[in-house]
Amino acid sequence: MPPGHFSALPGTSGAGPAFSALPVWVRPLATHDSLSVAMATAVGGLWGRCFPRVWLCRRAGPCGDRYYRAALCTELKQPLAIEEVAPRPVRPHEVRVDVHFCGVNFADILVCRGQYQERPHLPFTPGMEFSGTVLEIGKDVSTVKEGDGVIGVSDFHSMAEEYIADQKALWQIPERVPLREAATLPVSYGTAIMALEHRACTQPGETVLVTAAAGATGLAVIDVATNVLQAKVIAAAGSDEKCKLAMQRGAQSSVNYRQGSLKEAVRKLLGSGGVDVVVDTVGGHVFLEALRSLAWEGRIVVVGFSGGTIASVPANLLLLKNISAMGVYWGRYRDQNFPVFSRSLSSALQYCQQGRIQPHIGAVFKLEELKSLCSLIQNNGQSDGGSMS
Repeated sequence: MPPGHFSALPGTSGAGPAFSALPVWVRPLATHDSLSVAMATAVGGLWGRCFPRVWLCRRAGPCGDRYYRAALCTELKQPLAIEEVAPRPVRPHEVRVDVHFCGVNFADILVCRGQYQERPHLPFTPGMEFSGTVLEIGKDVSTVKEGDGVIGVSDFHSMAEEYIADQKALWQIPERVPLREAATLPVSYGTAIMALEHRACTQPGETVLVTAAAGATGLAVIDVATNVLQAKVIAAAGSDEKCKLAMQRGAQSSVNYRQGSLKEAVRKLLGSGGVDVVVDTVGGHVFLEALRSLAWEGRIVVVGFSGGTIASVPANLLLLKNISAMGVYWGRYRDQNFPVFSRSLSSALQYCQQGRIQPHIGAVFKLEELKSLCSLIQNNGQSDGGSMS
């Protein structure tokens, strides 16, 4: 993909506790190139190493100042604007990154509606994850150098051609991992690894049930569970087409939960034993059906509520089967337990470098098509994932 492009890949339920996500990536704007956006979708049309310092080629303003383009939310529930922004100087501990790809998550749509748990002050730039190359470092930065490829996480600021990050919010991309694939990793794969490894302690040979399996988080869960942890996966989704995609991505079985009881479908597949682990991003009745599908000492991990309903946990079920119910708010680990947070991203990069995971990438959108992309995510993001580059 030429410079100046955004690319979209399947994401996860965001850095927050609630939503199925669609990661996005931004490519830098070089001379004579137009900025574009690529989106990797989950289903049915549905996130050499030496790069030039391309920001030097961007349009110069009065007095020789340069500008970069960014998506801005100036009013809630209104289309995003693409505007030119003047960069600020980097502080001693900060890094200026030439953003190549920026993940677009369902949480980005929600925050632009004022419906997310975090509410930035207007105007703001959405975007929670990105990949790119280091343009400039502050005098106290020791973790990266100019020209390094990096991935990073942000608090809704990275859907732009440039982003300034604290050095602690960046992870260096290993050799042989393309920037596009790397940009899919932070939210969706970070969440999947945190849910499966850190919280549920999934073991080889165990059976994992994942809901909204054709979404960004769901696809990442299938990838990690199957190819890294050697678990068996039952993919639950809301259409036959989505089930087909989940099977293509490595699930051993699938269930369309719009065609009947999820619990009964799992029983037909496994008998009375049940599943060992559930990763749920839907909530509501799907969560309750999944909870009732657990085996003795099973674990259910709540990742989000993309179905719009937060279910109450029937505590008697936890008692009768010695079940554990837990949550994953991936983004909170950055503040509460940074070593665990960082390890989830380092593991995702390592797995990708080793070829053990293969992020799903779909279509490509230009930045100017951001409005169409957001509409697509809004219409499908409740259960599907995607990303932009």
